[in-house]
Formats: sequence, C-alpha cells, structure tokens
Amino acid sequence: HLVESGGGLVQAGDSLRLSCAASGRFLSSYAMTWFRQAPGNEREFVASIARGLGSTAYADSVKGRSTISKDNAKNTVYLQMNSLKPEDTAVYYCAANNRFGISRDPRHYDYWGQGTQVTVSS
Repeated sequence: HLVESGGGLVQAGDSLRLSCAASGRFLSSYAMTWFRQAPGNEREFVASIARGLGSTAYADSVKGRSTISKDNAKNTVYLQMNSLKPEDTAVYYCAANNRFGISRDPRHYDYWGQGTQVTVSS
C-alpha cells in the first residue's frame, strides 16, 4: 500500500526529498506520517500530516529543517529534508492511520512501507 523512495548517501548540509506513494484513498482518509529508525534505536516520529486539509506536526529534531507535504492527485506524501546531519542517518518509514489522526506513537499505525535508507556522512 505504501512505497517509499528518495533515500541515499549524502553529505552533511545536503538536502533530500523522500516520497511515499500510496495506493487507494490513503491521503484523503488517513493521517500520513514519517518515522525513522537508526540501528540499535527505537522507531521515532519525524513528521506527520493530517487527512483533509493537512495540518502538520514535526519532531523537535527536524523542525525548521524539514517539510512534510502531500499531493492528493499523485497520492504521494513528501518529506523534504534540508541541512542534513549525520544524526539523521536512519531508515525512514512512511505510515498511515485512520483512527488517531496525527500521532507520534508508532503503535497507532496500521500500514507501513518497507523503508528507505538515508545515510548522511560528516
């Protein structure tokens, strides 16, 4: 249902745009969220966009450097990340839920993509 792309190996200070292609009516009915997980760490919230008009929320660690957006016509959610830091290195996952709205708890999400690796070198 969810397919991420756009990850890669970049240098500190660079930018990346991650994409999450969704099937069906996800964007109109589900809150869409990006999580990330680094080796040895728990999965952590990055950014979320609500269904409908699409209010947004960000983790403090990425606020001001990242923008989540969606294109309903393309059924795609984006995460634009700027001024990347080595600590942004992780597998980034797209997730969807239609019960809790914007939520920072990964347990609230029913659908997950396979993840895309982002590696930031110093």
